[in-house]
Amino acid sequence: MGAIFVYGIIIVMTADFEGQRIGEEVILVFRRHILTSVKGFCFFVLFAALGGGLIYLLRDNAQMIWVGVALVLVGAMCWLYSYILWHFSYYLLTNERLRQVRQKGLFKRTVVDLDLAKIMAVSYGVPGLMGNMFNYGTILVQTAAGDLILSRVSHPEEVHAELQNAAHVVDIKEEDEDED
Repeated sequence: MGAIFVYGIIIVMTADFEGQRIGEEVILVFRRHILTSVKGFCFFVLFAALGGGLIYLLRDNAQMIWVGVALVLVGAMCWLYSYILWHFSYYLLTNERLRQVRQKGLFKRTVVDLDLAKIMAVSYGVPGLMGNMFNYGTILVQTAAGDLILSRVSHPEEVHAELQNAAHVVDIKEEDEDED
């Protein structure tokens, strides 16, 4: 897959994905902001501090050194788990649909597809100071069947613009087909 990284968003030039339809082209691949995996990092810092403290304070006791090392490793595994969930969860915008892929555990994944023709409105919001500082927000995709909420998306303004453009192109194509 050839891709360009622009403003924290992956713009895909050529890509294939599981379930791709004939003639379907990928426009954009994007993720939630990396801060959504901060819980794992906090666990790592906490366990590393506890483990490092045990190692430093009880360095004469070999068993406590191993307990400290184990705590650091547990913290690292929590961080890795959080990163894996973030990395394998993504959104895929094509010229036909919006696909949400969410990694729920190491072996569980859910996929939601939304045809662009069913999109009635797209809006976004940036939640206060933290959202502005780290450039993340929530995108609301409204359809007749219900709403799809894309929370904590990195660079919501750019993603919003791409979603609106893709939905508009589909609307124009449908109008042209109706006229024929």
